[in-house]
Formats: sequence, structure tokens, C-alpha cells
Amino acid sequence: MNYTAEAPAVWNPAFVGADDCMLSSDQCVILGQHYFVKGLIEIPVIDTDDVFSWGVWVSLSHENFPRAADPWDRLGRKAEKPYFGWLTTELQVYSTTTLNLKTHVHTRPIGERPYIELEPTEHPLAVEQRTGITMDRVREIAGAVLHPSGSEQP
Repeated sequence: MNYTAEAPAVWNPAFVGADDCMLSSDQCVILGQHYFVKGLIEIPVIDTDDVFSWGVWVSLSHENFPRAADPWDRLGRKAEKPYFGWLTTELQVYSTTTLNLKTHVHTRPIGERPYIELEPTEHPLAVEQRTGITMDRVREIAGAVLHPSGSEQP
């Protein structure tokens, strides 16, 4: 019920070990000037109590990244106001790119990944976040993620 991206789409393995680059399981900095956090796009599964989620990366501005990073391990961090960001994960199961969709990053308690709220557009991912998906759609996504060369995009 969850698929996750290991790094933002703009991450290059050549960045490993560079003084101005960092990739952890939750945060990323590229060339000391591009900042990212990992969060979850949660999609309700219709007629169940389940939630399907995408583990994605969102870019944050130079001003907002410290706001998110400084209280990362502090109690009460969920009181932070949401941060604007751009989705920087390409989800290949969608026929329209998911890169650069507008988002709001909502911090949650320590130990929980931030909640990523998509701008309410007509992009299929945003529609699914608002309206939910069926278990058949979950199986379709699983097939496309597990067997990308043989899948058709909706």
C-alpha cells in the first residue's frame, strides 16, 4: 500500500560524497542550493479504511528548508505552518508528468513523514488524492510499479 522514491528526480549518484550534497532518508541538499524533504501523498482507498501512499520528494525554498529541518527532531514540530514546495518525484504510472506539481508540506509528529497535499488541479494524481481510488486501482498501480516495461499508463 506504499511505494517510495529513494531520491528526488534531480539527484545524481555522482553527488555522493560531495561537500555540498547530502541525501538521507528524509532530507536532501544538492549543490548547497537545492533543498528537498520526503513526505507522503496519501490516497484513501474507497470502501475500506486503508490508505495508499506514495513516498515522494518535494523541493523547498532556501527560506523554508531551515524551517523544516531545524525542528525535525523536536516535539511540537507539527505546529509548523505548511511549506510550499514542488513535487520532484516522477511517478511513471501517470501519463502526465508528476514533476513540478504544486504542493503544501504538512509537518507531523516526530517519526511520521510529512503529509504532502497536492494543489487541487485536474492532474490524475491530484484527483485521486481528493476522490480516492479503488482496490482495483491499487492493484493496477502495483502491477505498473513492479513491472514497468509491461504496464500501460492510465
